[in-house]
Amino acid sequence: MKRRILLVDDELAILLTLKTILEIHHFEVETASSAKEAIAKLKANVYHMVITDMKMEHDKAGYDVIRAAKKTEYNPAVAILTAYPLLGGDWKTQGANSMLVKPMNTDDLLRRIEVLLIQHEDQKQEIVTKSSAKGKASQAAKKPA
Repeated sequence: MKRRILLVDDELAILLTLKTILEIHHFEVETASSAKEAIAKLKANVYHMVITDMKMEHDKAGYDVIRAAKKTEYNPAVAILTAYPLLGGDWKTQGANSMLVKPMNTDDLLRRIEVLLIQHEDQKQEIVTKSSAKGKASQAAKKPA
């Protein structure tokens, strides 16, 4: 199964370059050129990861994309891609899992994406395991002795 990435950036050259690089490395990539378009795609499709630029319709439009991604049931990994790391200084509190600073070497980018996807899946599994354990414990507590 190919891993699906939503790539969001208002600079067409960056969008197309990253899309090509990721597709060469066996990712299925959809693109959006604005936060508004990305939010619509997040509601209509399922992605393993969202990589969003910070500055689009406004200086912190990337945060709109992150908030929309975090509201989805499928909970994708999320990374901010920015040339302005100071603008995105509060990326963690906004719900992003990582910050990628432009320009980035292709090998580093691919390595960071792989690590992020693995860590995120591990975290999701941990949550499932914990909630399943809690469910079993509460079921056991409800059974009459």
